[in-house]
Amino acid sequence: MKTTRRFLMGAAAGLALAGMVFGGSSADAKTLKIAAIVQSLNTEYNVLWADAAKAHPALADGTATLTVLDGRQDVLTQSNLFDTAITEKYDAIIFIPVDIDAGNEPIERAKAAGIPVFGSNTMVSNTALYDAYINSNDVEAGEMLAKAVIDKAGPQAKVVILEGMLGQSAQVQRLEGIQKVLKENPGVTILEQNTANWSRAEAITLMENFLTSHGDAIQGVLAENDEMAVGAIEGIRNHGLDPKAVPVAGVDGIKDALEAVKRGEQSMSILQDANGQAQGAIDLALHKIVGDSYKPRAAVWDVNGGKLAWNNGKDQHYYVPWLAVTSENVDKVLVGN
Repeated sequence: MKTTRRFLMGAAAGLALAGMVFGGSSADAKTLKIAAIVQSLNTEYNVLWADAAKAHPALADGTATLTVLDGRQDVLTQSNLFDTAITEKYDAIIFIPVDIDAGNEPIERAKAAGIPVFGSNTMVSNTALYDAYINSNDVEAGEMLAKAVIDKAGPQAKVVILEGMLGQSAQVQRLEGIQKVLKENPGVTILEQNTANWSRAEAITLMENFLTSHGDAIQGVLAENDEMAVGAIEGIRNHGLDPKAVPVAGVDGIKDALEAVKRGEQSMSILQDANGQAQGAIDLALHKIVGDSYKPRAAVWDVNGGKLAWNNGKDQHYYVPWLAVTSENVDKVLVGN
């Protein structure tokens, strides 16, 4: 029954997303088929990632097609989508896992079927399973956001932490970075710490609850992503406080967070390069399938004028740099976006 349920759910998910195929016609036998299994198309960053992936030049010229499959923030759904991709004989899979551990086994199934798997954005715990993966250093992001808040709120500040979905690599690693900075600043007090599951709506409610308990004793907010940072700012405003008086930092560089930085309501947004991660992953997949004759197209690579060393596609892990967005550079970033 377990296998039957997985197959049926995977087939249903595939049918539901049949219209999300981008690039040359899959009827052309020479066109390579890539599946991207993302966390959730209800989150702005995953949408930014998918939009960036769809704009890859290899899709426009018919080299490959890309099918974006929505994991709906659910481990079982993502597992089923792997079965769909295996059954439909995709040439490669790009994976943004919901859970750091639960994502390992679906990759093992794909590899057993002879399909290479490439990581992007969030990671699984057994990174040796990937043919290659490209993301940004989430421990570093945690350090950056913690330092940004403490620099504004002071070394004796009382702060709250809004975490992402527990068990996702970004949540685990950003918290690791936050904890490292807090250890270096023993005068900082954590008044509250809880998950808002990367959700703006949940962050509003959680922040309002924190404020009901502690009021204006809260002197800073460490949010592991920008959706939660923006939600925290709204919660502060709903409580009758001035968001500009409470330093808030988040990660991703979504538009609403950048606008909040411009208004002075968010101290920092740490921009995550969706273009670099998405198009870089497609390049890695096509290099694996085609071989050394494939030339990468993404702007992130040094061979195309970017900062990330391509190294002939031979590395297993590539880190896309973060960009700290503050009041000093937000106008330029907004124009660029």
